[in-house]
Amino acid sequence: MIREAKESDCINLAALSIKVWLENYAIVGIRREFSEYIFSTFTEAHFTQILNQASCRVLVCEHQGALQGYVLLDLNSHFETPSNGFEIKKLYIDSRFKQQGIGKALLSEVEQRFGHPFWLYTWVENASNGFYQHLGFTKIGTFVFEASGQAIENNVYRSPC
Repeated sequence: MIREAKESDCINLAALSIKVWLENYAIVGIRREFSEYIFSTFTEAHFTQILNQASCRVLVCEHQGALQGYVLLDLNSHFETPSNGFEIKKLYIDSRFKQQGIGKALLSEVEQRFGHPFWLYTWVENASNGFYQHLGFTKIGTFVFEASGQAIENNVYRSPC
C-alpha cells in the first residue's frame, strides 16, 4: 500500500534511510565520515521536520505495517529551469524488496498525485542509473558536490513526459 507518510513513520524512515544509504554508498566499508553523516542526517527529528515543510511530500510503501520504501519530493526545487519540474530528493527501497515494482509504483503515484515532469539525481556509480534509464528518464546534466574532501559526481535525470 502506498500512502502519505505520518509523523509516526519518521523513526522507520530514518532507519530505512540508514540501511539503504550504507548499502549504496559505503561500498568499501564503513568510514567515520559515513557514520557521522548518517547518524546526524537520518534522524526521526529530520523526517519530522521534512513532513512539516509545505513544499515537501513523503509517500511510503508499506506491507503488513512494515515500511519497504519511500519517495521524498520537494515541489519547489528546480534543476536549472522550472520546466524540468520538481525534485525527487530520495527514492529509497529496502534491498530485500527491490525488483518487485515498488520504485516504479512510487514514481507512478508521484506522477498521479503531483504531475510531471520531475527530476532527480543519482551517483554515477549507483545501480539505480539503469533503473531510471529503463523507465525512460532522460539524462539532462550532471551535479557534483563535495563530501569529505571528495567530489561526488551525479547524473541528473528528467522523467518522461
